Amino acid sequence: MTTEQILILGILLATVMMFFWGRWRHDMVALGALLACVLGGLIDPANAFAGFGHPAVITVACVLVLSRGLQSSGAVDVLARYVLPAKGGMVLSLTALVGLGAALSGFMNNVGAMALLMPVAMQMSKRFELPPGRILMPLAFGTILGGMTTMIGTPPNLIVAGYRAEATGGSGFAMFDFAPVGLSVAVVGVLFVVLVGWRLVPARKQQGPSDFETGAYLTEARVSARSKAAGMTLRAVESELDEAGAQVVGLVRNEVRLTAPHPTRRVREGDILVIEAEVDALVDVLSRLGLKLEESVKPTSSEADEESAQPETPETIQAQRNTAQDSAEPDSVQDDDKEEEPSGDEEIVLVELVVLPAALIAGSSASDIQLRSRYGLNLLAISREGRRTRSRLRTLKIRPGDLLLMQGPTPAIAEFATDSGCVPLAERELRIPNPRKALMASVIMALAVGGAAFGLLPAAISFAFGVLASMVTRTVPPRTVYEAIDWPVIVLLAALIPVAGTMASTGTADLIAHFLLTTVAQGHAVVVLTLILVVTMFLSDLMNNAATAAVMCPIALGTAAALGVNPDSFLMAVAIGASCAFLTPIGHQNNTLILGPGGFRFGDYWRLGLPLELLVVGISVPLLLVVWPL
Repeated sequence: MTTEQILILGILLATVMMFFWGRWRHDMVALGALLACVLGGLIDPANAFAGFGHPAVITVACVLVLSRGLQSSGAVDVLARYVLPAKGGMVLSLTALVGLGAALSGFMNNVGAMALLMPVAMQMSKRFELPPGRILMPLAFGTILGGMTTMIGTPPNLIVAGYRAEATGGSGFAMFDFAPVGLSVAVVGVLFVVLVGWRLVPARKQQGPSDFETGAYLTEARVSARSKAAGMTLRAVESELDEAGAQVVGLVRNEVRLTAPHPTRRVREGDILVIEAEVDALVDVLSRLGLKLEESVKPTSSEADEESAQPETPETIQAQRNTAQDSAEPDSVQDDDKEEEPSGDEEIVLVELVVLPAALIAGSSASDIQLRSRYGLNLLAISREGRRTRSRLRTLKIRPGDLLLMQGPTPAIAEFATDSGCVPLAERELRIPNPRKALMASVIMALAVGGAAFGLLPAAISFAFGVLASMVTRTVPPRTVYEAIDWPVIVLLAALIPVAGTMASTGTADLIAHFLLTTVAQGHAVVVLTLILVVTMFLSDLMNNAATAAVMCPIALGTAAALGVNPDSFLMAVAIGASCAFLTPIGHQNNTLILGPGGFRFGDYWRLGLPLELLVVGISVPLLLVVWPL
């Protein structure tokens, strides 16, 4: 091994370990790997950022913008209304939902497709009285499977097409070259999920006919002078809360958080109790002890400059929740402190929002966002995988997959959800379909896909024309174009493409390929092909799928060259493997998105994911040998 090969292997190993660790975002790790290669003399500084001009990177950015046009115009909402059956059995409804998600994911960002259909999935779980997770996980897996059917369906396919173009010195894969294998795998996978697989999903939260449970919330309640809790011991308080299915998990006194306070400690006026309870139990909890939600208490003078308070009393919570579900006018209730009520013209509702993986508010707290001053909203509670936290509610850093219980006027919540990257779990018309714009957005997407599919224009150019047309027709307003792009993904791709290129230029990819060929597979091409597919799957379950494709493509090409066989079959194996991340919540953004709403734990995914991945391997390897013969 040469010094350059040892250095790039060390950088690659450290990068993969950092991806696994998850302490830093993937784009930060990828950028660090790129800079390490530059400092190590492996990449010419003049070419360090050439990846930002790579056709795959440009195409991904353009597809994200065109997907925004389909979402904001209401085109997908209209399609869902006509495709999904209003009545019908469980299997038929689930097949229609997952099938629609898979079909949409072939031509738009699969996270966007998942976000659009998520409220429909929650409604379906209520109708069939099923745990939300048994609808959400099949939908998430279906949207992931759908992405492998076209070149633009998922970033790994674009990366694979780019490497194929570089390896052959000609064109990459065409738009529908992925369909013969990808579509077959997707169809069989969707059928397995909707006919058998959904039964393997753990029933974490039982769905009731009138509402759905989304896990225990962690909220804060202040003890007032007239509160029943004032003067009681914590043991007595917990005894009262036991009947409501809630518990005290902490106490804040003089801005100091006490974790697991002693049961004999007496509660004082002004204390803040940190309570873990289901959303529907909050009314009972507050009423029993005369507590007030901390986020609804009028702020002190030192806090008033930062955010303004929204009034709330325990008696109004149930009325507001009914308003959120039945669109009824809430009752105006004046609290004991005679705080100012909101305008009677504004409908105050409680809405549960799930934080998307690429949400702008991820990593920020309610104080950082200034929810009260900017939107006039209260963050009443947060649910996070059933885990507790030592942070105060208003300073707690929000994470992807969190559930936020928000209170405020409906328009303000809609604006916040749109601006921040959150999705309501209850059915709401946050996107009012515009027939003209919906039709225009659909036509633009179809023309962009057609231009690339029929070879009229290179994919990047065709989709760039689509973005320009979207801006001109305002299906995507120019001011929101850059907000539609998932910049961490763009930086990740642009940084890793030169790093992966270094693996090829230093001969490291050939070295790894030779090891796999001679030591592991002992010269059997089919065994090596299967091994490439399985290793890619494994890596994709633990790190970003685009990063996985960028790492594995040079190895696949080197292996094919060492065997003297068709490299296309190995590149297609990478494309399929990178798209099949079903074992963990971190393997794909859609898996992360359902973590909170489904009440899932880290180890819940493999129960459906492992059989599905085995099925994918069993179907795709024979198809690869037939469609892309060695």
